[in-house]
Amino acid sequence: MATVELKNIKKVYPVTGGEKKEKKKEMLPEKKTNLQITEEGVVAVQEFSLDIADKEFIVLVGPSGCGKSTTLRMVAGLEEITGGELYIDGKLVNHVAPKDRDIAMVFQNYALYPHMTVFENMAFSLRLKHLPKAEIEKKVQEAAEILDITEYLNRKPKALSGGQRQRVAIGRAIVRAPKVMLMDEPLSNLDAKLRNEMRAEIIKLRKRIDTTFIYVTHDQTEAMTLGDRIVVMKDGFIQQIGTPQEVFNHPANLFVAGFIGMPVMNFFDARLTEDGGKYFVELGGVKTELSPEKEARLKAKKVASQDITLGVRPEHVDLTEKGIAAVVDVSEMMGSSVHLHLTAQGRNMIMIVPTVGMKNIPAMGEAVCFGFNGSVAHVFSKETGENLEF
Repeated sequence: MATVELKNIKKVYPVTGGEKKEKKKEMLPEKKTNLQITEEGVVAVQEFSLDIADKEFIVLVGPSGCGKSTTLRMVAGLEEITGGELYIDGKLVNHVAPKDRDIAMVFQNYALYPHMTVFENMAFSLRLKHLPKAEIEKKVQEAAEILDITEYLNRKPKALSGGQRQRVAIGRAIVRAPKVMLMDEPLSNLDAKLRNEMRAEIIKLRKRIDTTFIYVTHDQTEAMTLGDRIVVMKDGFIQQIGTPQEVFNHPANLFVAGFIGMPVMNFFDARLTEDGGKYFVELGGVKTELSPEKEARLKAKKVASQDITLGVRPEHVDLTEKGIAAVVDVSEMMGSSVHLHLTAQGRNMIMIVPTVGMKNIPAMGEAVCFGFNGSVAHVFSKETGENLEF
């Protein structure tokens, strides 16, 4: 149990010599990341500030190469901190060895000792501390019961499934009763069904052990279901911090809006107009008034009429008799709903339509109309990509 404070944390991987610098540029995966390259080197994480409360579950989420795992490894002490300060339970730990930080880490690849049994793997760190045998057995048994792996204690890792191995890796971490539990994409090696099961197990585990969690993932479903708060990252910078609902309902910018939510948010070139204190969005010849809450926020910021990027989530778009014109490209039957892939206003978009009460599913090539409520429209600056409400 501990608080964790990260104050202006920065991580730079040094590059020496012009030749190496050019080579580093070539090595960077351009499609995945736009990390800044300075005279110091490649800046992987910058200006990262976050206060994590005791027993809070924080999820760092973002695309590959955004700096989330590097941040986690700096908390663990596996990466040196280039700049800024890291506090665990109020103690500055920048130069404290990993073994003295009272943290435990669960890795993506399980990192189990293949020649040891499950019991021996889980007991390993306790034996290094020279705890009494009876105490070690008690702690391992308790952890095994929590994770439902008691029957596997005498087996070797190779005799276990991927989900069972990950349970053992988590068990090895929790027997230490660490102040902070770090988890680096622990479910990414599992298939979809096992990921769902293990996600539920982690939620149960969190309720049974009193510790602070920092969890890294690129999977937004994990972020939304596990986190008390989520930290969305891109190119080494924090894009937004908030509860899952806050980030989903009020994305700070176009990147967050496009990253959080599945299917992804629809974006259109539109016009925001202010008229007598009321705000409207104009798209495809249709004028939609924004909700009073949105109007109040825009009015407080004195937002003027302007061209915008309009965002509307697929589940918030409705088929209408009259409205914005679109053409059906593909329809995907998903059981309780149909995902309609449309072309509208020169853009590809997706609409989720419940099948309950639907008489006819629009066919490929069919012309349809759609609309949306002013409470679900998101207005973003054309210039900066920032949400104009916040």
